[in-house]
Amino acid sequence: MLAYDFSHTYILRDVIGDYLPSLGEENDKVVVINADLGKTCRTRKFQEKYPERVFNVGIAEQDMVGFAAGLASEGFLPFAFSMANFISMRACEQCRNDVAYSDLNVRLIAIYSGLSSGTSGVTHWGMEDCAIMGSMANMTVVEPSDPVQTRKMLKSFLDYQGPVYMRSTVEPIGQIYDGDTYRFEIGKASIAHEGNDGAFICSGITTQFAVQAAVHMEEKYHRKIRVVDMHTVKPIDTQAVLEAAETGYVVVAQDHNMVGGLGYSAAAVLASSGMHPAFANLGIPDCYPHVALSRTLYHKYGYDAEGLENTMLDLMK
Repeated sequence: MLAYDFSHTYILRDVIGDYLPSLGEENDKVVVINADLGKTCRTRKFQEKYPERVFNVGIAEQDMVGFAAGLASEGFLPFAFSMANFISMRACEQCRNDVAYSDLNVRLIAIYSGLSSGTSGVTHWGMEDCAIMGSMANMTVVEPSDPVQTRKMLKSFLDYQGPVYMRSTVEPIGQIYDGDTYRFEIGKASIAHEGNDGAFICSGITTQFAVQAAVHMEEKYHRKIRVVDMHTVKPIDTQAVLEAAETGYVVVAQDHNMVGGLGYSAAAVLASSGMHPAFANLGIPDCYPHVALSRTLYHKYGYDAEGLENTMLDLMK
């Protein structure tokens, strides 16, 4: 199932754009909508193959989401593309009232999640999107961690019932999973690295950081740390969290504000269960960071590979 390869990297928006035509071929109800960001969101290949199934609503994200809801109510399967901050905030009311409230099969595809847009700054960072979208009833929130998982996640959207918000980084990432053997299921976490001496619970780009930290800790300290890839942020895989807690040490990391993110959800599961492992929550602190390269900020706030490893070692002291 695992095939670590961090020597070659991928940009997930390119992976998504390359795979879109396959979805259109498999299901003639698939349509693509964007708010004048077709180039940025990499929807051009789908447009070239299915020009009659692509709609550009202009710079109007609220209209894009409302239009997607209308298409879904008529039996189409719309994939609506924009940046994470624009979908979750500019079109928040439409996501809630038009899509989630009506429980429609709309796929909201958000790029530039977390701090991955780097020097674009706060106005273009998707720092709060999981907290916002996850608070909406009926809304499923997912975050892929590698190209293999991304393709399988997209394919699962063809049959999944209900609205989905998919956030993805634009930072280069490597491959974690083997394309031939990996099995993906919404709502069921994947184990990206086996271990019982502690556990990282991560999503998106932090899963790669956690794998790198776990491999290094096994080589240097002979500690086998489990990496739980919580690709479905909502609904969270409760069983996977509880099994991670049995190791005694849990570090949660997500490229998202620590308030309302994956760490809060995992902590809620643990608090409800009565389990009390040593616990740490890593992510963007409750502030607006200064503009910098993404990797610089990941390191500053301690949720790159080095930060994850150091946090786990501190818990184990």
